[in-house]
Amino acid sequence: MDTMPMPCGSMSMAWMPMCGQSWIGAAASFLTLWIVMTAAMMLPSLAPRLWRYRRDAAGAGQLASVLLTVVVAGGYFLVWTLIGAAVYLLGAATMAMTMRYPALARAVPTAIGVVVLAAGALQFTRWKAHQLARCRNDGCRASAACSPYPSVTPLAAWGHGLRLGLHCSLSSAGLTAAFLVAGIMDWPVMLAVTAAINVERLAPGGERYARLIGAVVIGAGSLAIVRAAGI
Repeated sequence: MDTMPMPCGSMSMAWMPMCGQSWIGAAASFLTLWIVMTAAMMLPSLAPRLWRYRRDAAGAGQLASVLLTVVVAGGYFLVWTLIGAAVYLLGAATMAMTMRYPALARAVPTAIGVVVLAAGALQFTRWKAHQLARCRNDGCRASAACSPYPSVTPLAAWGHGLRLGLHCSLSSAGLTAAFLVAGIMDWPVMLAVTAAINVERLAPGGERYARLIGAVVIGAGSLAIVRAAGI
């Protein structure tokens, strides 16, 4: 993870306040960055679902269907925003602990490899396949929101967006964790994870791609552990 040398020490640009910045300011900066990143990463796979919802809600009228689609997107990104808040708290606490205890800091490279390895293994689980299927199926199964004619009310649209955000965030939990520990400020990592998430959500036979991606991630995690051990 990128760091910035400062008079008050070398602090993570993502997790810790810069000199003169409050914790609230640091959290707001992180959440702004998080929302921008998640929007860029998730929009390619979200856009077809929003278009389908707008088409299915056309019976409410052109303007109403557009507004309802915006509500769906709002519910979806609210889920990701809440995840970002939790991620910031966990990341800031972890960074503070590693700065306080040097032994923990020395274990970070190995811990990163273990998290990436576990993220790859998660791609092969039935739980992952289940969540991915629900995300690909617009976040639900046999319900009004999955029918060709969804309930066209703001509350129903909001619930649909929350459901979609929940299942899609769960389906990409492993890849998101790998992204966070491998380098949230690293653009090549971000692009690779973005491609992986959207391929498994959009490509035919997404579950097969999820396993292939898992094998690659397991390899990356294993390599990180070997490097951390100095082998």
